[in-house]
Amino acid sequence: MTNHIHEHDEEDRIIIPDENGEEHLFDVLFTFDVEETGKSYMVVKPVEAPEDTDDDDYEEVFGFRYEENGDDFNLYPIETDEEWDMVEEMINTFSEEEI
Repeated sequence: MTNHIHEHDEEDRIIIPDENGEEHLFDVLFTFDVEETGKSYMVVKPVEAPEDTDDDDYEEVFGFRYEENGDDFNLYPIETDEEWDMVEEMINTFSEEEI
């Protein structure tokens, strides 16, 4: 399987509303494309950690499948275990490269 990680700098941020309609700011860590399926994925982390977290090392990341739509893009939740495994593998690869 060929996956190419496209790293993003700290300035690459997106706003994602939650189920209550509240908007949250996320840093885009990286995106990658899966050539076999033609699908693209985005991995983001919240700019602000949740208030109830005391751990300074706490870092939660989220993965989404996305489709570009002109200048905009649509995010979709990842629903299959296969996709999650692949995203987690890419996160691990990305983390190792960052150290």
